[in-house]
Amino acid sequence: MQQACIAIIIILLTAAAYLAMVKLYVRYPYPFLIPVLTTTILIIVLLLAFHIPYKDYMIGGKWINSLLGPAVVALAYPLYKQRRILIQYSFPIIGGVLAGLFSGMVSGLLFAELFGIDRNLILSIIPKSITTPVAIQIATGLGGVPSMTVVFVMIAGFSGVILGPLLLKWIRIRSSLGKGIAFGSASHALGTSKAMEYGELTVSMSSVSMTLCAVLGSVFGPVVAWMFQI
Repeated sequence: MQQACIAIIIILLTAAAYLAMVKLYVRYPYPFLIPVLTTTILIIVLLLAFHIPYKDYMIGGKWINSLLGPAVVALAYPLYKQRRILIQYSFPIIGGVLAGLFSGMVSGLLFAELFGIDRNLILSIIPKSITTPVAIQIATGLGGVPSMTVVFVMIAGFSGVILGPLLLKWIRIRSSLGKGIAFGSASHALGTSKAMEYGELTVSMSSVSMTLCAVLGSVFGPVVAWMFQI
């Protein structure tokens, strides 16, 4: 009974924090104030300030985490509505996703090599642009450190959401197709949440890109590691 009360309180507090950050973002729509980022920081600060162990927070947090699966599945609806466009532009979509996937894997690998990072961490960085559940499996298969992969996935997601709009504007990418592919292939679920601000077509392309990156990354992750003899 006590754990159930704790879980309910944590869920309500987390939801309240998120709604407050959404209101903040609506009023001040700066990229670094996206609700997912600010809510995460706020919760971390509260846990540290009140000396609440992570395992205690996860008594309720695990129920919020369990909603990730249904949320991803719900993306099937905008995909279905845009099915004709997906078929019409299948070649550029697949080409764009492959380009984003390989550039994400290889760039992380090269930077890690440049700074002399340990081999296990390099293998953990390779799947950084793939959605967390799949990235963890890829890193485990490669011999990386799954917990570090989660950190790198979060960094890739947040950096893409914050810097992505500026980069797209700088290189003059205006099409919904291009924006969606960029967000989905570079910043997975976080990028897809940002893509929602650009319209239904953009979020559809982003969810397609995120899914394709997860599938193709499972195949090409070991290939990239083998090519560079990691």
